[in-house]
Amino acid sequence: MEEIETQLTDVGGRRIAYRHTPGSGPAIVFLPGYMSDMAGGKATAIFGWCMAAGRECLLLDYSGCGESDGEFADGTLTRWCEEVVALVHDKIGSDRVVITGSSMGGWLMLLVAQQISKPVAGLVGIASAPDFTDWGYSDEQKASLAAGKTIYEESDYGYDPMPTHAGFWADGQAQLQLTSEIALDCPVRLLHGQEDADVPCDTSLRLAAALRSEDVQVTLVKGGDHRLSRDGDISLLLRTVASLH
Repeated sequence: MEEIETQLTDVGGRRIAYRHTPGSGPAIVFLPGYMSDMAGGKATAIFGWCMAAGRECLLLDYSGCGESDGEFADGTLTRWCEEVVALVHDKIGSDRVVITGSSMGGWLMLLVAQQISKPVAGLVGIASAPDFTDWGYSDEQKASLAAGKTIYEESDYGYDPMPTHAGFWADGQAQLQLTSEIALDCPVRLLHGQEDADVPCDTSLRLAAALRSEDVQVTLVKGGDHRLSRDGDISLLLRTVASLH
């Protein structure tokens, strides 16, 4: 199978790395998690499946992540959402899109879905973590962030310690989604591991309740951790993405 090279495009003066394969629609857009990128296992599995199936697919690295330019310390949901929306509008030929988001990407997919002009054929969240700036930190940590300080935490994902910058936190607090109805009516599929130690699976249930859509399904995966990257987890993800068309 032909290898699709990473390309660069300008968004707001930032060079954003992306991979795109043309094909039939709806196009699949994958949004990685916090400090992750398009080289991760779920992203590459989706891209490979799309190439084999002749489906259009778009992957990208947020600014400050992966192969994109910029400093991670400058990253916010607002900035990264701007980058995703720009690439969807500029690079995708299909009339409709399916947005898939992992962890923080599951928060970002809600913001993107409410801002893009293309119709959204569906959303697939993997261990979705909307509003984690609110529920994911102690009062002491929030006080430090509110004072403009960067906090650091131990991490099991290769970034030890993992930073949270005050700008990202403040922007996240302004983008909370679970506090009111989320005005999206497309089909939504939420996958969540029951052994997720980072994002409680109750978060996906709260998200399901907040969405206005009547077509929302939550799948709890026995034994699944936050990554949901076992062979069976990837197969479930691909079947779920394929079901939205």
